[in-house]
Amino acid sequence: MKYKILHLVLLGCIISACKNTLSTVPKKSPTGYQGQGASPIVPTVNKPVQKQWKGIWSLDDQTYFSNDFDGARLNGVAEDGNDHYTIWITAENTPINVSPWYSFKVWTGKPRKITIKLSYQDSRSRYYPKISDDGKHFKALDSVKFKIINPGEGDFGIKAAPEFVEITIDIDNEPVWISAQELYTSKRVREWVDSLSVKSFVSNHEIGRTHENRSMQLIEIKEYPNTKKALMIISRQHPPEVTGFLVMKSFMETISGDTEQAKNFRKKYAVFAVPLMNPDGVDNGHWRHNMGGIDLNRDWENFNQPETKSVRDFLNKKSDEGYEFVFGADFHSTWDDIYYPIDSTVIGQKGKIVYDWIESITNRLPQKNTNIAPSDKIRPTMVSRNYFYVHHGMPAIVFELGDNTPRDFLKEKGKVAAEEIMRLLLEY
Repeated sequence: MKYKILHLVLLGCIISACKNTLSTVPKKSPTGYQGQGASPIVPTVNKPVQKQWKGIWSLDDQTYFSNDFDGARLNGVAEDGNDHYTIWITAENTPINVSPWYSFKVWTGKPRKITIKLSYQDSRSRYYPKISDDGKHFKALDSVKFKIINPGEGDFGIKAAPEFVEITIDIDNEPVWISAQELYTSKRVREWVDSLSVKSFVSNHEIGRTHENRSMQLIEIKEYPNTKKALMIISRQHPPEVTGFLVMKSFMETISGDTEQAKNFRKKYAVFAVPLMNPDGVDNGHWRHNMGGIDLNRDWENFNQPETKSVRDFLNKKSDEGYEFVFGADFHSTWDDIYYPIDSTVIGQKGKIVYDWIESITNRLPQKNTNIAPSDKIRPTMVSRNYFYVHHGMPAIVFELGDNTPRDFLKEKGKVAAEEIMRLLLEY
């Protein structure tokens, strides 16, 4: 009997010691956005998608609206009189996550001030308007030109968003772009990928094709041929989630930078990244889905979609070649900054680096509260983080950035996140 008691005591000490080696970052911060619940299990076989009509709406008073460009979303326009217009925004199919993306151009032959009301199919107004003169450089609309109609309730989520908004802008014969977030279409992302690839140790190549035959581009940062430890990074499974992409962009630029830390890191580690997981959805102005009508971040169990298949096949190939994946991150956007790691009770000591990483980012950027919502559900794998861990053994996380997080802070957060993962991996 005494040996049984001693065994239990020792087992308790081992468990306690293991727990104490993990970061002391709380599972959930006491305030702010607490994250969404468990992701529902949904079928991922193709569903119909209704492509929006593309063209120019010509109104009687020489005012023009257009969705005839990549990334646009505009489904209807009505002239209400007195320089007031109502536009309709609908999703690619239903049911769908409420991410009501919009992007359109407007101009006129008779320069003046107009008011535009944004209305949606089965949604409220989630994204604060961004405005641009060239479709590339955007800034948030001046708040004095923004009016809420029927405000929501609470701080986060679609119920907190207004039912409608009205925006007032000055227009002339030069188009003005109005968009839910900055436009980073497949063409623009490819330009960034090519600019990064001018460095001798950065390359890119195609790992697959989408439903509409767009290229699935992968970035490879590898400076030393014998490097077999690697990170896997993905972004933009959901088209409107631009803030996640912006942090990923800064993250990759930092790792490929000229600092001594980055140079030392690249001696030991390679980095693989798919910066645009859903190019069809992005270019078609989708709210959430790919051209198969599916949320890609529900297809990491069945792999019915070409985009997830491409990454799965790439990872399997690299594992067969002897690569060890030591860290994975999937960059997203939501209502406010939040981390979704795998719970320490599931991932144990292997996940220590993820929690240490979160803590070190938090210590360096204390000005922005970032909540943490671990998940103890890893099967079915369904979402990328779970697939990365279950099938390739890599500690992985979903890294979500707020829709309205300041852009300069996004760049800094991506830089800090890269510096801290490099530091930790070099120390481990």
